[in-house]
Amino acid sequence: MFARRLAELRNSRHLTQYELADRLQFSRAQIGNYEQGTREPDFQTLIIFADFFDVSVDYLLGRTDDRMASLDSMTSDANDVVIFGGQKEQLTSKEAEFLQESLAMFRRLETKWESERT
Repeated sequence: MFARRLAELRNSRHLTQYELADRLQFSRAQIGNYEQGTREPDFQTLIIFADFFDVSVDYLLGRTDDRMASLDSMTSDANDVVIFGGQKEQLTSKEAEFLQESLAMFRRLETKWESERT
């Protein structure tokens, strides 16, 4: 399922395998192997693809057909609680959305920094 989803997402952005590889700092062969199903991505690679295509990892893996299923659940009322210093705090929907966006940005930057170090 991952292989098909990756190819569909890449094609929906009108990118060649070479262009996607260049943007994500992979080789074209890696992208080809992922799309052919001859290579499986590790966790970090799944996150890179999910962030780039703005979809959930569950969508990439075929666990759901909803592109944002897992990410949307992060801001549902039932999950808008955080713990600071051992104290539970209820978040407003704006606060939860802000934290979700901040976390996504941090993860993208962390991925970029990691790739620059290697």
